Amino acid sequence: MSPVTALESAAERSVTAEPRGTTAADRRPRLAAYLASAIVVAVVAGFSVIGLVNLLLLPGPVGFVRGAYALLGIGGLLAIQLLWFSRPAVRHDSATSLILVAVMVVLAYVPLLTFGLLWADMPVFVGGAVLLALPARYAGPALTAVFFSVAWIYWFFDASPLSIVYNAAGSVFYSLVFYLLTRLARMVHNLHEARTELAQRAVAEQRLAFARDLHDLLGMSLSAIALKGELAHRLMRKSVDRAKAELAEITATAQRTLSDVRAISHGYRELSLEKESRTAESLLSGSEIAVQIHLDQGDLPVQTRTLLAKVLREGVTNVLRYSDVEHCEIDVRHQDGKVTLEIVNDGMTADAPALSPDSRLTSLPGEFAALGGTASAKIDADGRFRLRVELPVPGRQGTPAPHEGEQRTQIESKRIRRLLPLTMAMMAFGATVHELQLTDQPWDLALVVGSIAALLALQFSYFNRPTTQLRSAQSYGMLFVQACLIYLPLLPLGQNWVSLPGLLIGSALLVLPPVLGWAFFALNIAAYAEIQRISGADITSTVFYTAATVMTGLAVFGLLWLVRLVTELDSTRRRLAEMALAEERLRFARDLHDLLGMSLSAIALKSELTARVLPLDRGRAEEELTEVLGLTRQALSDVRSVASGYRELSLDSESRTAKSVLVAADVKVRMEMLEDELPTTVRTVLAVVLREGITNVLRHSKVESCEIAMRRTGNGICLDIVNDGVQRDAARVPATRSEEQEAAGVPAPRLAGTVAVPADASPGSGIGNLSHRVTDLGGKLTAGIEPDGRFRLRAVVPV
Repeated sequence: MSPVTALESAAERSVTAEPRGTTAADRRPRLAAYLASAIVVAVVAGFSVIGLVNLLLLPGPVGFVRGAYALLGIGGLLAIQLLWFSRPAVRHDSATSLILVAVMVVLAYVPLLTFGLLWADMPVFVGGAVLLALPARYAGPALTAVFFSVAWIYWFFDASPLSIVYNAAGSVFYSLVFYLLTRLARMVHNLHEARTELAQRAVAEQRLAFARDLHDLLGMSLSAIALKGELAHRLMRKSVDRAKAELAEITATAQRTLSDVRAISHGYRELSLEKESRTAESLLSGSEIAVQIHLDQGDLPVQTRTLLAKVLREGVTNVLRYSDVEHCEIDVRHQDGKVTLEIVNDGMTADAPALSPDSRLTSLPGEFAALGGTASAKIDADGRFRLRVELPVPGRQGTPAPHEGEQRTQIESKRIRRLLPLTMAMMAFGATVHELQLTDQPWDLALVVGSIAALLALQFSYFNRPTTQLRSAQSYGMLFVQACLIYLPLLPLGQNWVSLPGLLIGSALLVLPPVLGWAFFALNIAAYAEIQRISGADITSTVFYTAATVMTGLAVFGLLWLVRLVTELDSTRRRLAEMALAEERLRFARDLHDLLGMSLSAIALKSELTARVLPLDRGRAEEELTEVLGLTRQALSDVRSVASGYRELSLDSESRTAKSVLVAADVKVRMEMLEDELPTTVRTVLAVVLREGITNVLRHSKVESCEIAMRRTGNGICLDIVNDGVQRDAARVPATRSEEQEAAGVPAPRLAGTVAVPADASPGSGIGNLSHRVTDLGGKLTAGIEPDGRFRLRAVVPV
């Protein structure tokens, strides 16, 4: 695939648009390398064309030897540039690079003895190479040496002072172009190769946050249950009343902890600031309200995240109550040990109350004061409503330092952001010097300098911005303004006209559709060559300046395209990290509920049972309390597995625990389990289904019997959990809602009978969690009431 064809296919849409898929994303880094190499080839071809024209215009025959010598020198420079320095995977800070730099010095300077000024442009390759191969403290002086060497060459061959300055500045410009194209292509390659690294690190950091949250909220409670269980065990033989009191506290603690588990699971699953901000933006935009969102939450504890998400949801609901709202600003900032959330909107009338009496926001001051924070809702002097909440954030360990590769990328990005304006400024400087070569008229000089300054201002403020929407009416308008700034001065200046058409054709290739862009490119080059001919320039000057315009136009296009691609890939990489983070949070919510829910329910049930049987049968009470302590240890282990992501469960252990818990609840149990060896993933999912199914059974106080059966069916394993004592309304599976419906408080409709739990169901606690787990393995989960009135939970998983 040729670079031009690749560019046309990639340019069918804005380079800032969302990626269409992994295949396209994988293709863009290769396209970036092709683009950089193609533009380097174009620049070298431009030098070659200029040199060839000059050779042909020399008096006398060129000769085979001199021609072969010239081709060998240009070919060697091009080969080293393309096959080594332009390759993204090559290490530029290596001994090989230094050796090749020395070879390029020979190829760039020795032929000057034969070709003189015809070879004076070739040191630009050395300038680009030293910027790539040498450390920063040496690269600058080396480039300065190239600049002065080119100036000396032109001085040696009796060039005019302005020609010396013009060509020396041109050598710096093209050296920077070579460097930036190569570095940008390399950054694209590195960002693509490390696209999953940020996601992996984000998940690892999120797991640390999970561990902290679980330790803060659950660890102490479970440890207290274990301690009180040991104490109750010792008190059974000494004081039954004190033992019953400890057992009552165990029951109460287990119930409170189970409530915390459900709250945390719900908070991690739904009430995240990221999700609520997206929902808010969707709702407000759908109501034709211009919304600006700034989310800088950093690392916040789970309680703080959940509370702020609730405030954001209620705040947006409050905004939607007013029909005259046109603008809304949402700002979350985490700094100086505190986090603030502000929601500001217009559309308030003078007599309108800040909050409606039934708004849930009226209780915010009390809630935030209890947590050491503040909350206020008022109408500002400019008539805008402002909701502001502030919470202190407990001190936490700092986030890990950026990875070494990421640090290098950040440093390189800063250097490119500095050098890109410098490169375009060198273009402007060269154009100004060229005008000085043509005329010394003050008004002509002022017009050229003024138009070039306006062009640079437009370029830096609009086209150089990676976030600019290229395929838009505004961009087309800006392109028209750019064309006017370039060509309108031609009318008063005539043959003294000098401008930067390379900026126009480079920007046009980005803004216009591919076919139109390349046609515009060709049209402008032809027009520029004709302007040079009409102005009376000789053929050498016409070829030189036309080739220079082609090279600068391609360079501008390549630099801007690559900068935008680097920004897009970095954004894509961060979106991948956000997606991985969201999936990890969802995994945490599911595991937290599924793994700890039954353990805590069983602890509460068995501790209550132990208290009841203690006066009647101390031996059985001790057995039950021993099981409570075992369940507590298992719960502590589950806490660690949830935080670490390791969640393999034993199906045999879960089946024994399920039977024990049901018997303790006076439920008749009939259990048939397979003895076959199953894959770990299947075994773990079925264990989770069994655990959640038993937890669901224990919620119904009228249950008298429960049947658990696992058997092979065709190519899969079927697990059935059937129980009686269920009212029909209590067993219905909740339907799903959209995020907007959920945020707006739209209730979910109910379904009746036995239904297949949808794979795209909202990943809530309980049955919804099981649906996701079973579907991930290609299975199917159904839940509902049988004709005989019993509730059946069935999971079928392929093996």
